Amino acid sequence: MISLAGRDIAHAWGKFVLTGLGLGLLIGVTLTMAGVYRGMVDDAQALLHNSGADVWAVQKDTQGPYAEASTLKDDVVRSVRGMPGVARAANATYFTMQVVAASGRESRAMVVGIEPGGPGTPSHLVAGRHITRAHYEAVADVKTGFVLGERIRIRRNSYTVVGLAQRMVSSGGDPMVFVTLADAQQAQFLKDNDAILNDRARIAANPVFARAGAAVVAAVQDMKTSSHAGNAVRVQVGQGTDTEAVAAPLRRWKHLAAYTQAQMEDILVAKLIATSAKQIFMFLVILAVVSAAIVAFIIYTMTL
Repeated sequence: MISLAGRDIAHAWGKFVLTGLGLGLLIGVTLTMAGVYRGMVDDAQALLHNSGADVWAVQKDTQGPYAEASTLKDDVVRSVRGMPGVARAANATYFTMQVVAASGRESRAMVVGIEPGGPGTPSHLVAGRHITRAHYEAVADVKTGFVLGERIRIRRNSYTVVGLAQRMVSSGGDPMVFVTLADAQQAQFLKDNDAILNDRARIAANPVFARAGAAVVAAVQDMKTSSHAGNAVRVQVGQGTDTEAVAAPLRRWKHLAAYTQAQMEDILVAKLIATSAKQIFMFLVILAVVSAAIVAFIIYTMTL
């Protein structure tokens, strides 16, 4: 049988090579689809691990800050730090945008506002240093393509890249750019001057404020355009402390939504990337069935 198969291959070796090449590409695509799904799950797990948090405190009735929008006043962190079992807590902001370099090159990135030295400070630096100044310094992931000393633009301000990190990505695989919390708050929440003037005109035209005067209008506008907000409070619990024992009081007494690492991983994997995972799984099943059918047909034909 083996001798006959060898003679058959030698008689039509071109067809055999093309068949092997096509089958190899098909199996390769099948394995690639499985790898893409595993990569999405790995990115989500890396995001949680690199955040340095054991518990995420976010806006009540939301599943933020990654799967849904969440907004908290940044003074909430003070009361969180006083809760039993909390070792450290820090505000954080997240938003995705096109970051533009001085050369004009753009990179899709998730901009993260951190408190330097607190939970979430990038730990995988491969070059440069951490952020030391209060404003206008950034640490970028190497996947952005930025280099040390390069000037990048985030909204209205320019920042100098002082450090390069590795494996700092979002759940969607976008590289991260870290700036100070104050800079991120300004970029995410503070409106531009034209929008502020238009809002003041709208407030002044409101009958409720029409007789109050310019000072009241300005005060109301300042409250509406305040940048003292964040998306989440990242909490590190004390050694030997159960994370759920810390999260439960935050939900009950601080009127926040609090998620442990296991719960946040479930949100990211089972909900945030669930649609993409179902699509990839569908293609994976189709490719596996087609591959199995072709292999069976080839074996049957060669046997004949």
